[in-house]
Amino acid sequence: MKGAADKAKGTIKEGVGKLSGERDMETEGKIDKAKGSAHNAAGDMKDAARDAADALKK
Repeated sequence: MKGAADKAKGTIKEGVGKLSGERDMETEGKIDKAKGSAHNAAGDMKDAARDAADALKK
């Protein structure tokens, strides 16, 4: 959930930065989007590990 929120926030910041010409805001947006992607990837790995552990229990 946090990953999706960071990605959405990043998209908005990046768009505002592009429209207003604020490079710092645009860069912050790109960083937030990258953080969101990292959170999503970590969550996917955690889910895969849990699924593998469950499969071993059966």
